[in-house]
Amino acid sequence: GGGGMASPGHRDAPELPDFGLLKRLARDQLVYLLEQLPGKKDLFIEADLMSPLDRIANVSLLKQHEVDKLYRVEAKPARSSSDQLCFLVRPRIRSVKFVADIVNADKVAGRTRKYKIIFSPQKFYTCERILEEEGIYGDVTWDEWSFYLLPLDDDIISMELPEFFRDYFLEGNQCWISTVSQALQLMSSLFGPFTRTYGIGRCAKMVHEIWREIVEESEGDSLGRKPEIGQVFLMDRDVDYVTALCSQVVYEGLVDDTFRIKCGSVDFGPDVTSSDRSIKVLLNAQDKVNLAAAVHFPPPPPP
Repeated sequence: GGGGMASPGHRDAPELPDFGLLKRLARDQLVYLLEQLPGKKDLFIEADLMSPLDRIANVSLLKQHEVDKLYRVEAKPARSSSDQLCFLVRPRIRSVKFVADIVNADKVAGRTRKYKIIFSPQKFYTCERILEEEGIYGDVTWDEWSFYLLPLDDDIISMELPEFFRDYFLEGNQCWISTVSQALQLMSSLFGPFTRTYGIGRCAKMVHEIWREIVEESEGDSLGRKPEIGQVFLMDRDVDYVTALCSQVVYEGLVDDTFRIKCGSVDFGPDVTSSDRSIKVLLNAQDKVNLAAAVHFPPPPPP
């Protein structure tokens, strides 16, 4: 996280870059990808992409681009009757196998339809290998939705990659490092060029090296612009495990510990809203009041 770096009280604080641009770019690219499959289609979405997608494109935008029904990517494949299926997934082996099961079941049933896989934020080599192993490489088309960064607030941006920590720090799997480098390049091309980059840790070093290679390949992107972000600090989580485990002593931290904040918003169930429905509250700098209004704290029990 990062608290209000440039709250209105600080007159000398620089204007924050317009991180809303990241959302607009992601939305435009998603629309473009959906339109690559013209006509009505059903969309299968991986569970942990649902919250980020919700922040980028609402259901009505998807419907405008002829998405008919929405399904979750889960253990038992849903019965879709559409002739065109689009899958919005992370580049995971199990997600590709989910698609393969549907395609191969169709083959057995003698059914032909169009399948498009959209990998977010990018496709890994292992995904292509699974497509080949499952014998569906020629049956599907695929694309990448380069949705690397989600602004959660005026001054907080998240990659929303929960498995990065486990994959890299526990299993030593370096597949996401290029993803972080691409995210850095996106930031640099929109809000840079960065004047200085500092790093601590092995992962930070690898990210920086790959990013420098990307910059050299795409020279001239942000030359001659006045940078909106001057300095970048890359820190490995294993440099400081303790901070992430400390109790949060701010109001929003209390809400997170109790209800879990997911992707910048929190769901309050009927037991909290003192009504019969759940409500979802978006947490950002403009919205602190809504949070207090949404939570109904019951009176303390009598002594």
